[in-house]
Amino acid sequence: MHSPRILPVLLLGSVLAACGGSDDDDAPAVTTMACGDFVGKTIAGATVTAATIVPAAASVPEYCSVAATLPTKLKFELRMPTTGWNGKLVYGGADSVNGSAGGFDGFMPVPNVNALKMGYANVASDSGHRSTAPLSDIDATWALDDAEAVANYANLSVPKVAAAAREFVRMRYGSAVTKAYYEGCSNGGREALMVAQRNPDVFDGVIARAPAYNLTGLLTSFQRGAQALAAPGGMFTAGKVATLAGAVRTACDALDGRADGVVGNLTACSFDPAALRCTGADSDACLTDAQVAVVHSWTSDFSLAGTSIAAKRYPLTGNEDDPATWGPWFLGGGGIPSAQYLFMDGGVKYFFAKDPAQDPLTYDLSANVGAAAAFAALADANDALLTGFKARGGKLILWHGTTDPAISVNGTTDYYNRVVTAAGGQAAADGFVRYYKAPGVAHCLAGPGADTADLLSALDTWAGGGAAPATLTALKLDPTNGTTLFSRPLCVHPKYPRYNGRGDVNAAASYTCT
Repeated sequence: MHSPRILPVLLLGSVLAACGGSDDDDAPAVTTMACGDFVGKTIAGATVTAATIVPAAASVPEYCSVAATLPTKLKFELRMPTTGWNGKLVYGGADSVNGSAGGFDGFMPVPNVNALKMGYANVASDSGHRSTAPLSDIDATWALDDAEAVANYANLSVPKVAAAAREFVRMRYGSAVTKAYYEGCSNGGREALMVAQRNPDVFDGVIARAPAYNLTGLLTSFQRGAQALAAPGGMFTAGKVATLAGAVRTACDALDGRADGVVGNLTACSFDPAALRCTGADSDACLTDAQVAVVHSWTSDFSLAGTSIAAKRYPLTGNEDDPATWGPWFLGGGGIPSAQYLFMDGGVKYFFAKDPAQDPLTYDLSANVGAAAAFAALADANDALLTGFKARGGKLILWHGTTDPAISVNGTTDYYNRVVTAAGGQAAADGFVRYYKAPGVAHCLAGPGADTADLLSALDTWAGGGAAPATLTALKLDPTNGTTLFSRPLCVHPKYPRYNGRGDVNAAASYTCT
């Protein structure tokens, strides 16, 4: 759901398939197809607009990039390794590893470098529309009078593109895809859960990172936060944010065995913001009654009366003052509204009210529950009964950063708990779902925590009949050169990484999942 221009972001078959394939429709079988031969072809209903070889660069291998369009304007790109294809396909959803697009989408995610390096063919799409706005993934103007674009964005683009991608890959390499996976974060995480729920036969496994599965609940809950901040005395200064974050760290940082700026044992953290209420003159060292109300709004569940539309509370994490959290996401600044406000503004104007002139702060959601519910029926991926996905042997990995200011980690925890219940208990759920929480990680990445982990390899091993994933390793990388600054265990929920009291504080081996 993030905008790479708002958040500080850390972005970053088996033989040469260069011989020409036959264009003879009567040929008994397709062998392999040269990259350039895709140009002008219509394959599986998709018309190819470009096909080029992208030379190897740094650690990224050479690959064939094919751009195509499905009727009427659903654009996608395939990135197929020139050599060393592993026989598998990974769909890089919005905000996928190394990706960029999210939120309301509208542009193409960049290649999934991790997948390409491991030999996967990689596909991504723009979700069915293109935006020309400066902040493309926060632009919802395209939805006003375009039911096709809304339906593709909501739930249709992924299965459509995945079906076409399989045929493209078969023609390129001369053999069918053996395994297909989906990996995405934020809106990409929503897409992951959506396809597992509504199209369970499309992928052998999906990775849903920080999933915006209750999209309507998020958009409507953002209005409550914006209204609280807009109340007289509600807005925070940077000094007040620092006061709040510092108080939470003082109360909770050491609960994981070490005070390091990350509250690892978030479940045990209990802090009442009323303790910071101003008793004398207002200053950056205290909170006004209106500001205490803002924090209570942040830390309480939301529900839209008369509907099932809801969103879970955000935890206080002690990282509210991190550059990737409250400032860009909740408060805004420098004349730029917060990302939450901008998403809420787009949702109200173009999905609910269908009126660009509507003031999003005064829009009465309780009087327009039908509009919100209609969008929820299209775009929300709330169903926890994954019977079809489980029955076909599908595997699901959930992941969420604990200090995410866009989508609350508590929402993903709630969804996981509902999956466990719907599956018939923990033992049954353990056969097809794993959930990881990443302490100190903001929305999809960034924040002070270890935000990089190879979930794809864990999923591939599991879906291929190997061991189910247990404790993994998460890294914090230097944004300038990619070297590892520190590592931490990535623990299976409900465990958290606790410092052992000795050993290198920057090494995962000095921590135990507890």
